[in-house]
Amino acid sequence: MSGVSGGVVVGVVDAEELVPVVRAAAWEALARGGALRLLHAVEWPLPPGAEEAGMDHVQRAERVIAPFADLVAKEFPQVRVVPDIVSGSPAPALLRRSHEVALVVVGHRGSGGFPRLPLGSVALQVATHAGCPVLVSRRGAEPDSGREHPRVVAAVEAGGVPAEVMDFAVAAAVRREADLDVIHALAPPTLTSAGITGPVLTDEKALGESAAQELERELAAYRERWPRLRLRVQEGRPASVLVEASRTAELLVAGTRGRSGLKRLMLGSVSGEVLHHAHCPVAVIPCATQDEDHLDAI
Repeated sequence: MSGVSGGVVVGVVDAEELVPVVRAAAWEALARGGALRLLHAVEWPLPPGAEEAGMDHVQRAERVIAPFADLVAKEFPQVRVVPDIVSGSPAPALLRRSHEVALVVVGHRGSGGFPRLPLGSVALQVATHAGCPVLVSRRGAEPDSGREHPRVVAAVEAGGVPAEVMDFAVAAAVRREADLDVIHALAPPTLTSAGITGPVLTDEKALGESAAQELERELAAYRERWPRLRLRVQEGRPASVLVEASRTAELLVAGTRGRSGLKRLMLGSVSGEVLHHAHCPVAVIPCATQDEDHLDAI
């Protein structure tokens, strides 16, 4: 692994659908000035025809990696490519590498790099357990999309904006020369008990103003680093607000709290819904906290 620390790893299989995912990973490696590790996990038994063709597992893996290495060499000549052939399933292999690199890139859903696996299984497993940020890429969604006003979205909540999320989001906005929208979603108004006077409607306007003031204080240091940062406090279901915001974004950045937070993601949390339905790539950022009571940072 010498010389690869701080780089990017992306899993590859023999599928043209993976080309945009590898291209996105190469762009990230170039932006970071690190190497790009092309990981192919050889699962047993080998697919039908491999042995008849006289290929062992190493030769087959090299054949899978070669076209992606050629693509990177042609389109991103500054990026050093490191072939990475491992034995076993792709998700565990990517998780091991996540402790040695700065970013893991995976495809969205089964068609994004591992088509033989159930819907989104690799992306969810890696996002759940990775030791570094995970970029869940989508076909056709690349940083250099040519938008006149590129935009990165970061999802936060009041009362402790995770530094990991904001550091990643600011760096992503700087690399893309993009606006950075920091979004805090307020749930719709709710009825609360007021004793003998009966239920009363929560004052959402007051809550929104209070949240905005608190967040503005927390975000001041990040705005100094990137003046194109703006805060949006918006009423609505958090997942719906974020998915809608992703329609015009280059990237959506969301954080997770605690070691078990994203495990619950698979059961339908906000992060899970966003990962499944966002219209742009989603970066999932592990946050250093022992607070197991919070599901995630959005």
